[in-house]
Amino acid sequence: MDADDLQKLIHLLQSTDDPLIQEQALITLSNSAAFSINQDIIRNLDGLSVIGRMLSDCIPRVKEKALNALNNLSMNIKNQKEIQVYIMQVCKDIESASLNSELQQAGLRLLTNMSVTSDYHHMMINSIPCFLHLLSEGNERTQIQVLKVLVNLSANPAMTRHILRAQVPSLLLLFDNCINRDILLRALMFAANLKKNMNNEDSTMLQNQHNEDSVFVTLCGDSTPFAQKLASLLHHPDTEVKEQVVRILTQ
Repeated sequence: MDADDLQKLIHLLQSTDDPLIQEQALITLSNSAAFSINQDIIRNLDGLSVIGRMLSDCIPRVKEKALNALNNLSMNIKNQKEIQVYIMQVCKDIESASLNSELQQAGLRLLTNMSVTSDYHHMMINSIPCFLHLLSEGNERTQIQVLKVLVNLSANPAMTRHILRAQVPSLLLLFDNCINRDILLRALMFAANLKKNMNNEDSTMLQNQHNEDSVFVTLCGDSTPFAQKLASLLHHPDTEVKEQVVRILTQ
């Protein structure tokens, strides 16, 4: 599509209240945004704010398609600077959406892109308990997607305290030989990042701040169950899994 076609689509999205037309326009814009040249064109046509306004729509399918479009557009650094104003709204939508729904997945995919750098991590701090709840309660698809966000956040030392104080009673269940390999690998990366960042923290002070269900006590405290899990995973057939286990053990 050329710039004229994209401008017509954006204008159509602005001018219609028909959810079916909105959906189709958003799908087309999302597909067009897969090409980097169109990402710049859509931004220059003020398309980001037009798509962003669709996040206020009460119809989940429309919001989902808007999130998908923003997800493709967020592959562009200049676009991220404009999309960041919607991060808190996206976090709220993820929390209020039906568990494992397409809307929830679309929101998590966008946050994954927006958390690749640490520029916008601070906007997600209040949603860390929600992410960990999804990690505990979601299906495998949701767990993988939310772990992508958590791995990005855990790589940032400034987020370490916020993650460690959060509660997730069933976290140990993810560190098992029989768990989905993609889930296990990302869970280990998450733990390894936190362990690495803890080297710069006052562990005594952290220990005093957290209860028994906190991420800190589960992964970083004097946790015999976690140590046993890691010992078992040293025999895992996957090389990358074993590399992450060694990374944790040698922090």
